[in-house]
Amino acid sequence: MASNLGWLDRLIRLVLAALLFYLGWFVFKGSGWGLGLMVVAGVLFITGLVGFCGLYQLLGISSRPSRQAP
Repeated sequence: MASNLGWLDRLIRLVLAALLFYLGWFVFKGSGWGLGLMVVAGVLFITGLVGFCGLYQLLGISSRPSRQAP
């Protein structure tokens, strides 16, 4: 499982995960929306930490810069 997320993509996912978790836990607590937001936050958090996105893999996308020999 090779990393296919660049550092900026990972940072955006982690920040977005924190925001969605906050909304799901405090704003929409006890509703279906809250549970849904927390599940999405969990997926974003894990993909941000690991640096791998399965959807990117299926679509052939990579936000990680390619290494080129000098």
